[in-house]
This record gives sequence, structure tokens and C-alpha cells, in this order.
Amino acid sequence: MNLAAFSRTSRTAALLVLLLLVTVGCAGPATSQASAPGVVDACRPPVKGFAVTTDADGKPLPKATSTTTGSIDPHTFTGPATAKLTDHSIHAVAASGDPKLPVDVKSCDGKQVQVQDVSRIIPVDLYGTLSEIVFSLGLGDKVVGRDTSTGFPEALNLPKVTPTAHDLNAEAILALDPTVVLTDKSIGPPEVLEQLRASGVPVIFFDDARTMDGMPSQIRAVAAALGVPDRGEELVDRTRAEIVKSLELAPQAAKPLRMTFLYVRGTAGVYLMSGPGSGADAMIAAIGGVDTGTDIGLDKPFVPLTSEALIRAQPDVILVMTEGLKSVKGVDGLVKLPGIAQTPAGQHRRIIDMNDTELLGFGPRTGRTVAALAKAVYTP
Repeated sequence: MNLAAFSRTSRTAALLVLLLLVTVGCAGPATSQASAPGVVDACRPPVKGFAVTTDADGKPLPKATSTTTGSIDPHTFTGPATAKLTDHSIHAVAASGDPKLPVDVKSCDGKQVQVQDVSRIIPVDLYGTLSEIVFSLGLGDKVVGRDTSTGFPEALNLPKVTPTAHDLNAEAILALDPTVVLTDKSIGPPEVLEQLRASGVPVIFFDDARTMDGMPSQIRAVAAALGVPDRGEELVDRTRAEIVKSLELAPQAAKPLRMTFLYVRGTAGVYLMSGPGSGADAMIAAIGGVDTGTDIGLDKPFVPLTSEALIRAQPDVILVMTEGLKSVKGVDGLVKLPGIAQTPAGQHRRIIDMNDTELLGFGPRTGRTVAALAKAVYTP
């Protein structure tokens, strides 16, 4: 989640709202009414347990069998590590064929939009996820503008439509003559998006939640809206397979590590512990760990961090975003937070950090994210 666009205070508040509110919205079925026959629904319900316990249709997956049986118990590891992707590039699916247009789409804001032309696409959201999906669908050559969070190599030469960080600029967008704009409520201001609609540009809102469970639905929704549903299915299958393969990196014989994800912004005094539905719980499950927030009975995606909760959770590993770790002056500062020194993770300095835009972005590269995280945890 790249926050460079806001001032430090406002961007922290924006992300905090998203983490606390948006993720709650992905915990159950979408609340919008079913679309009419032949109309693509941009706001589809998540698939519970996607790639960790179920396939993209919600059917149980065979239990993963680890191929890593090493003799070293990961509980004995000490010291911090940084999870890094070995490949940042976008690899488009193999499926081809012209998009089947026009497509009628029910946007997540309840408006019905018709997409007649996908020759000039502008995907914008706080995380860069929509751009990642469009490029992965093989439509990257149709993208004419990007947001600040879209930082993968294939998109870097595109003009930004968020010249002042994450704030959309109507003039910058209209100057690119888009045929469709893909977005969600994580980015704004809303007046700009309404201005685009008023000018005749089709604007489609998708679900702004970012979780493992929401990935197949969002990929399918974007693909269908752009007239390439078959490519969407191929991308969903590939993403699931990559995540499932990453599960094999967890040592077979070892007792699962207890892991806690903390969202910290020291400059703003924001310290949160994750629980069920945060997205972090799915990432932890995907690398064979036990999400301590869920295990100790938290009932919200994020709750204020307390020493009592941490001591009760007793994590072996603590996961954080890289910028969050920097905001508390690194590992030395993090272990001084109340309760951390009383946990195995704090005592052994087992702190794993990962780039803000990658850890909980939940796009088609999530399989690579899971693999990088697993390697940092199990082969430091």
C-alpha cells in the first residue's frame, strides 16, 4: 500500500480507515442486489478460503503436502529478515482473442455502465491492484495512464493521473482520452470521478477490499467488464496454483509457527494488531503459520495493540510493513513497544518486513508474495 501520495498524517488516516473499514466489507457476501441477466456484476462476493483451503469456486482443495522436510526447526531461528520479490514483472496470461464488446456492467456504486471500447484504459486505486490485473490479462498495451501505486516495470513509462500523490486529477485523465476508467472507493476525490462520468467516460467501481478471498472475484469482475472473461479464468487458475505451490515451502515436520501481523505508524501513534478478515490472516495461513489474532479470539480485522493481547498471543514471528517498521526506528524501536519483548518473536528479534504495496496488495502476483514471505520466514 504505497502511501507516498498523502502528507504523512493524512495518508496514515486514509490507510487506517481502509484497513479498519474496507476489510470488514470483504468478510461476507456483497450487499448489492444481483445484476440483471447479461449484466456483469463488478461487486462479487469473496470466495472463502481461496487458494488456502478452497479453489476459485469454493470447492475444497486437497490438503497441501510440504516437500520441505529440513532438519532445522524454524522456531530456533533468530534475527530479522526482509521478504523481497525476485520478480517484479507482470506476466500476461496466454489466452488471446479480441474483447467481446459491448459489456453492460453493474458498478459497485450501483450505477449501470456500458463498456463499448477498451482501447484506452485507465485503472486507478490506492494499491495498484487494478492495473496489475489489467496488465496480467494481456491488456497492458491498452492502458494509457497510471496511479502512483502502479510501480511494476511495464507501467513505469505511463503518465500519472495522480500528479499530487494519490489524488486523481480530472484534467490529467481527460487529456488521455480514456474509453473506460476502472477504480474503487480507495481513491478520489469522488468529485473527480463524477466529473469524468458527466463528461461521458464510463467509470466502473470495483470492490475496494484487498484480501486473499476477494482475489478471484475481483479478477473475474475486471476481466468480464473488459470483455475477456476467459482470460480472467486463466488468470485465476494461475494465481491459485502459484499460491498453492508456495504452501509447500513450509517445513513438513515442524510445529506451525505462531505469527502476528502488526500495522504500525509510529509518527502518528497508530499501533494495530490484526485478526480474522484482515487479509494478513490469509497470508499467514498461506505460509503454513497460525494467525495469533484469530487464535486468541479477536473478532475484528484490526484492533488497537495492547501488551495483554501480545503476551496472550505469544507469536514466534511478527510481520510488519517496511514503511511501518521504519516509522518506529526499525527493529530496535519495534521491540520496545509494550508487550513485544515478552514474546518469543521479540526475544529472538524475529521481525519480518515486506514492502507496503506488496504484502497486502492481493493482486495476480500474490503467489510470488507468498513465496517471498515463506522464504524470509523459513530460510532467513
